[in-house]
Amino acid sequence: MPLTPGLTLFLFRGPSPQAAPPWRGQEKMWNFQSLLDAGGVALGGRRARSGEHRPSRTELKPRTLQPQIGILCPVCDAQVDLPMGGVKALTIDHLAMNDVMLESLRGEGQGLVCDLCSDREVEKRCQTCKANLCHFCCQAHRRQKKTTYHTMVDLKDLKGCSRIGKPILCPAHPAEELRLFCELCDRPVCRDCVVGEHREHPCDFTSNVIHKHGDSVRELLKGTQPHVQALEEALAQIKGTNSALQARVEAVANDVRSFSEGYIKAIEEHRDKLLQQLEDIRVQKENSLQLQKAQLEQLLEDMRTGVEFTEHLLTSGSDLEILITKGVVVERLTKLNKVEYSAHPGVTEKIAFSPKEKAGLCRGYEVYGAISTKEVDPAKCVLQGEDLYRAREKQTAFFTLLCKDAAGENMGKGGDNIQVAVVPKDKKDSPVKTMVHDNKDGTYCVSYTPKDPGVYTVWVCVKERHVQGSPFTVTVRKRHRSHPGVFHCCTFCSSGGQKTARCACGGTMPGGYLGCGHGHKGHPGRPHWSCCGKFTEKSECTWAGGQSAPRSLLRTVAL
Repeated sequence: MPLTPGLTLFLFRGPSPQAAPPWRGQEKMWNFQSLLDAGGVALGGRRARSGEHRPSRTELKPRTLQPQIGILCPVCDAQVDLPMGGVKALTIDHLAMNDVMLESLRGEGQGLVCDLCSDREVEKRCQTCKANLCHFCCQAHRRQKKTTYHTMVDLKDLKGCSRIGKPILCPAHPAEELRLFCELCDRPVCRDCVVGEHREHPCDFTSNVIHKHGDSVRELLKGTQPHVQALEEALAQIKGTNSALQARVEAVANDVRSFSEGYIKAIEEHRDKLLQQLEDIRVQKENSLQLQKAQLEQLLEDMRTGVEFTEHLLTSGSDLEILITKGVVVERLTKLNKVEYSAHPGVTEKIAFSPKEKAGLCRGYEVYGAISTKEVDPAKCVLQGEDLYRAREKQTAFFTLLCKDAAGENMGKGGDNIQVAVVPKDKKDSPVKTMVHDNKDGTYCVSYTPKDPGVYTVWVCVKERHVQGSPFTVTVRKRHRSHPGVFHCCTFCSSGGQKTARCACGGTMPGGYLGCGHGHKGHPGRPHWSCCGKFTEKSECTWAGGQSAPRSLLRTVAL
């Protein structure tokens, strides 16, 4: 809104123009009218609204170290340092004063006082003198010879005008109008200033120098305007990006809500399915227990009847009665004794919930959590692996325990209590450390490292009951077994020159020997051990014949 005489400015003190102004708590209040009366005004009004803030100084900055006083712009918070002359030395914004005057005229002239008497309200304006006059001063103005023919206009006729400012007078010589411009001092001056302190300065009329200075200002404005356009475009882009951001955030929020609501419905549906499954399990187990209970009660009643009848017969019957009834009683008791029944409940209370187990898809969402009634049966568990019954000293042996339920089906989940012990037969007080790794799928990997060769006993238990095949023995052999034969490519030479040594390939040496020759079909074609036929010289022997076997039984490789 336009500046009014009631506008308030904030002043602050600071150690330097560059320092952040700590004006809060030290502010002074200045009335706009008092600034006008003092001859200085901070830029505002129409230019304050358009963002053009250009307060300037008419004095050089003081070179003293005294704290400077500055005005804080109420629009952009920029600090404007006061010149040495204080508020009176500030450059007057005559355009702002013109706007204030026009605003007052649009309000039927309320608040305007005569420029001559400063007492009565204004009624007319002298267009020649640019002065606002009351009715009395207007009459006196007309009686003056010099001002008789000045043009007087009513204030109401000036409401459509754009400029009605007063003549700009020299601050040093209030009776003189600023019509000249000092090039050296770069400021307007009056006639008295030219013959005074600006006596030897190059001065000219403002109409003669305005083109040069106006052109420089226009060039500067021309260089500034692209920045305004660029800033406006940047702000437009930011505004557009902000709008796009808000729209995107709202779209993503809708996606999150839709996903969450769908996921919640899927979880609730999965929950209801689990609860219904649990209820079905309860009914099934209770029905099984009730059926087993009825069968056992009926069998118990038959047993009691048979026992009571037999006891009564033996205690109260005569010899003849016993012998007569013996056949029926024996048949009855024999039949009852042959009835098979389980002393344990046919079902257990074993019901487990696995919250981390995948349960498939529900409404397109992957859900977790499954109810299981399976219970591991040690008698159905299976041991697997190549190292079950053989191992090497100081080498880790592995085997796998596959847990199953009473129906022989894989458990499909872990968490069972597995106990494994590996004990040497000759040192039962020194068990080997074992490791059991739960694969979370019903299988468990068991590993151990025997330190010495010998026979070991392995116990594998689930819930303190031996699994199928437990306990079992493992023979731990030495880490390396040396070759009893010779590393050679010829059976005849490998056998120590025995002519009767036969090669597994069936070939014969030149001269009729039974040993194999070189390069014929079936020969490995490269050096090998005569005892086990291995091709690697530094390897472990796998020959099972023993070193004491006759050389005639040596074998190489049969291809």
